[in-house]
Amino acid sequence: MPAILAKKLGMTQRFTEEGRVERVTVLEAGPCPVTAIRTLERDGYEAVQLAFGQTREKHLSKPELGHLKKADAPPLRRLAEFRGEVGELTLGEVVTVESFEVGSRVKVSGTSKGKGFQGTIKRHNFASGPKSHGSHNVRAPGSIGAKSRNGSLRPVAPRPRKPVPASRILKSPSLSSTVRMSGWAKFSSPAHTSSLSTRTPSMIGLG
Repeated sequence: MPAILAKKLGMTQRFTEEGRVERVTVLEAGPCPVTAIRTLERDGYEAVQLAFGQTREKHLSKPELGHLKKADAPPLRRLAEFRGEVGELTLGEVVTVESFEVGSRVKVSGTSKGKGFQGTIKRHNFASGPKSHGSHNVRAPGSIGAKSRNGSLRPVAPRPRKPVPASRILKSPSLSSTVRMSGWAKFSSPAHTSSLSTRTPSMIGLG
């Protein structure tokens, strides 16, 4: 199954031939040059590394620019490896959405945009306090630990996270789902005026 990197542009909807409305997520997918090929003999595993997201040279370090130059690729900010997706790809080859077929099901993974600073009720599913008779403890955290070991939380494994109000930015967890590709359209912008084919179909819809 082919792989590609993309950026979410927004949401829209479309009408099917039966007159049914389907929700569609619009993604800017590729073009993604192949910047590295991992082999079992040299690296211990097989994978292909793709790059995406044009940027300026000053935003990348010299080692990053040198790595991209080996694949004759412009300055790109995102690098990602896909295991088991090498196939017949070669270093410097450009992957586009033409590798996919309309109507096929694809697996999409991405990082949540986060919810900002949230309290314990939304972040940790705490129960709220009484809302009547002059209560001043409606959404306050209240007690969060058992009275053991000097009133601290019981160590579960290996270091428990204290359930306190904090920023809800999901950096490491990813949201994964399987959706159906509804089609693609040609997309061209000044940001794609490099050698990566300005008229390559790069806008796809997932419904």
